[in-house]
Amino acid sequence: MKKLMTGNEAFAYGAYLYGVRVAAAYPGTPSSEILANYANYPNVFAEWAPNEKVSLDVAIGAAYAGKRAMCAMKHVGMNVAADSLFYAVYTGLKAGLVIVCADDPNMHSSQNEQDNRNYAKFAKCPMIEPADSEEARQFMGIALDMSEQFDTPVIVRSVTRLSHSSTPVEYTDEEPPAPPEEPPAYERDPLKFVMVPANARRRHPVVEERLQQLAEYAETTPINYIEPGSSKLGIVSAGVNYHFAKEVFPDATFLKLGMVYPLPKKLIREFANQVEKIVVVEELDPFLEEHLKLMGLEVQGKDIFPILGEFSPSLIRSCAVKAGLIEAPPAPPELKSDLDRPIRPPMLCPGCGHRALFYVLREAGVLVTGDIGCYTLAFAPPLSAMHTTGCMGASIGVAHGIDRAGVKDDVVAVLGDSTFLHSGVHPVIDVLYNQGSTTTIISDNNATAMTGFQEHPGTGKTIQGQPAKIVDPEKLVRGIGYEKVDICDPYDIDKMEEILQDHTRSDEPSVIIARHPCVLHTREKHPPPEVDPETCINCGICLDIGCSPLVQEEDHVRIDTLLCNGCGLCVKVCPQEAIIEK
Repeated sequence: MKKLMTGNEAFAYGAYLYGVRVAAAYPGTPSSEILANYANYPNVFAEWAPNEKVSLDVAIGAAYAGKRAMCAMKHVGMNVAADSLFYAVYTGLKAGLVIVCADDPNMHSSQNEQDNRNYAKFAKCPMIEPADSEEARQFMGIALDMSEQFDTPVIVRSVTRLSHSSTPVEYTDEEPPAPPEEPPAYERDPLKFVMVPANARRRHPVVEERLQQLAEYAETTPINYIEPGSSKLGIVSAGVNYHFAKEVFPDATFLKLGMVYPLPKKLIREFANQVEKIVVVEELDPFLEEHLKLMGLEVQGKDIFPILGEFSPSLIRSCAVKAGLIEAPPAPPELKSDLDRPIRPPMLCPGCGHRALFYVLREAGVLVTGDIGCYTLAFAPPLSAMHTTGCMGASIGVAHGIDRAGVKDDVVAVLGDSTFLHSGVHPVIDVLYNQGSTTTIISDNNATAMTGFQEHPGTGKTIQGQPAKIVDPEKLVRGIGYEKVDICDPYDIDKMEEILQDHTRSDEPSVIIARHPCVLHTREKHPPPEVDPETCINCGICLDIGCSPLVQEEDHVRIDTLLCNGCGLCVKVCPQEAIIEK
């Protein structure tokens, strides 16, 4: 039977269907739902790891032990996991290992737009790319078989459009056979798995020979194929862009690539001999285009289509019209609508603990080096209280560097609890070891809120609902050696201001834990306050906290009681005491 699934659901189902029994990940949009769905299947082990490198090491270990394994991450997560990817390509495995890596063209929820097909070439690792949810299911089995056939990890590339769109998938209710109760003995092979230089030198020729074998495999695998059409135009494409291109060029001859590295050179030349003009349709980098040009073929690609952003049929069509590849279609009828759709910028939720913290930071005038999380929204008006953001965990090292540069500003680093456990522990150690004075603020809302409230080592529960030891940030930083550590609910503004001032004026490295649970996760709601329109002078100061329930009318501010969480922050900042708690 068929079932409608998102790409991420199909990746999870395919992993389970084809025998993956150990999987690990760190949540990151657009990949988060892969592990969340996989964890619900019976007889499997799944874990949220503290970061992507740890998750890949866990999956590698399971594959070393003879269990099929999966690791999932978003594209920037591969930067964190790259060390492990590169050694695993050298060592090889005992069972299949698939790494699902989800790129994010157009940066829907990311700090960059990197094209991770380049990692396949860099690491000398095969990569395949499904075009829809059914292929996502199928390609998991193909990747695992390929991994075992060639003794290598295999990267399965997704993009946001595939991960979050739904298409039909072949589905069965029958469960795969349960694993044997008796665990296998570990097969010890130090020459293969211990990557000291002497062993690694012996493995490098194996990697190069394997790459040649994979190139031969690419020529015959059914996921690479030619779709006959007009000889005037040949389109080379892969992934979701294949479907977009088929819509725009229905009569063209297509080379549909399911395996994007290494590429099938003989098949490509066979395709080239069948067409007069070759056009490559691919998002982001000219990855396929450059490979074809290195083969001496005359192709077009990025001279027609943009190197930035996400493709769509309309974008491909407009570019193709400008390039003279197709005629302009008839103008669509103009759609008239009386709906007024105002722009809704992203903002922190009503009652969010981050809002109170960044209000205090803004009023104190401190320089804030930020990090990756919901709180990154504090950079935007009206809060405007964050001044740098780079990647996970960068806030602390950047703050330490600014301090060492000798600026006169008070500098604080702010990151969330999940981000701190992901990559904040080492820079906190660095500040302490190198005698810095940076104040680090851990905004602890007890969830990986940005990507969907996933559990982490500080929440006391695993992805599969089992109780777990809580890693307490306070105990952790005190154990490292920090002596100046304070905990405060940021909604206690006076106390928060007092602690912040004490820490920023100190020459001692310090940590503040601003602890307030994510209200969207806990669903806590209090009675909304009321505005006295007679007392309100419409000064707009309450609007500067950037809370969506606060609406400015002609002569006063009102509160949208349906949106209000009742946190009371507006009550505390109103200079006229015109907002009254019930």
